[in-house]
Amino acid sequence: MHFASDNWSGAHPRIAESLTRHAAGFASAYGTSDLDKAVEDRFSAIFERDVAVFFVATGTAANSLALASLAKAGGVSFCHADAHVNADEGGAPEFLTGATRLFPVEGAEGRIDPRALDAAIARFEPVSPHHGRAMAVTVTQATEVGTVYSLAELDEIAAVAKSRNLPLHMDGARFANALVSLGVTPAEMTWKRGVDILSFGGTKNGCWCAEAIVFFNPDMAADMPFIRKRSAQLFSKSRFISAQLEAYLDDGLWLELASHSNAMADRLRAGLSAKNTARLAWDTSANEVFAVIEKSAAERARDKGAKFYDWQPPQGWLPLPAENETLVRLVTSFATTTDEVDQFIEVV
Repeated sequence: MHFASDNWSGAHPRIAESLTRHAAGFASAYGTSDLDKAVEDRFSAIFERDVAVFFVATGTAANSLALASLAKAGGVSFCHADAHVNADEGGAPEFLTGATRLFPVEGAEGRIDPRALDAAIARFEPVSPHHGRAMAVTVTQATEVGTVYSLAELDEIAAVAKSRNLPLHMDGARFANALVSLGVTPAEMTWKRGVDILSFGGTKNGCWCAEAIVFFNPDMAADMPFIRKRSAQLFSKSRFISAQLEAYLDDGLWLELASHSNAMADRLRAGLSAKNTARLAWDTSANEVFAVIEKSAAERARDKGAKFYDWQPPQGWLPLPAENETLVRLVTSFATTTDEVDQFIEVV
């Protein structure tokens, strides 16, 4: 019963097979092989326009280097208070952008409130060397609390950013889960909404180690080859990232895997909702479930081998758990089985 994180899951067999297949022979290095170029072309096809793609190893690298490409002295990027870049990346965005800052913005259920965003940006007008200057806006899709921005909500965020001439970045560590939750195309959830740069995640959804920075206007990517190199993210044998993404994107595997993990989360949500020892903390729609359960039930589940994390309540969330309760996060993945879900529900 593994619900600690989708990072705990392994690699899908088709992705592992692709790695093995491309391990033989020789291929030109540093992202110049035929396979690298073919996968870059595949991204353009998926997003229905010419894009510039840069492969990296981790989501933290993707987010940090995407913001680094937008960095300017005294720069400030605006994100949700609970966003991964703000709460879980150990200062990497600030470090790799050359000491720019993140400014947290409030919003219910992990989503930036457009009015709060507008007010936050206004704090840095007029520009002053004392308080810095607005640099970018970044949203997380799906969010850190399992919710998903609707297309209309993305439009509102983009409108605020564009009114201030600020680029919009999307952290898509669970991009596929958000996409299948909304039932839209990759283009409809990104550049058609005003997103300029995407951190495209594969690791959480069946890849071994594969992330990509996608620029929807290739002209914006002029500095990225140098930024990626100096950040030690230019792999000499980059074909092994491309090999993963080739299999991941082939025949819609990435969407199939995300659909499965979302379905397992739906099953978990439904089962927990029917219990008198547990309740859903808030509605989620991707592959993360947050539940308030009795501490005795949590202990019983762990004694039976269940893996999951106790979780700190997000900012502004009420009501808080009672003294005999705890808030937990449960994450499903492409490898989660119905038996695991049903066993956990039964134990709880």
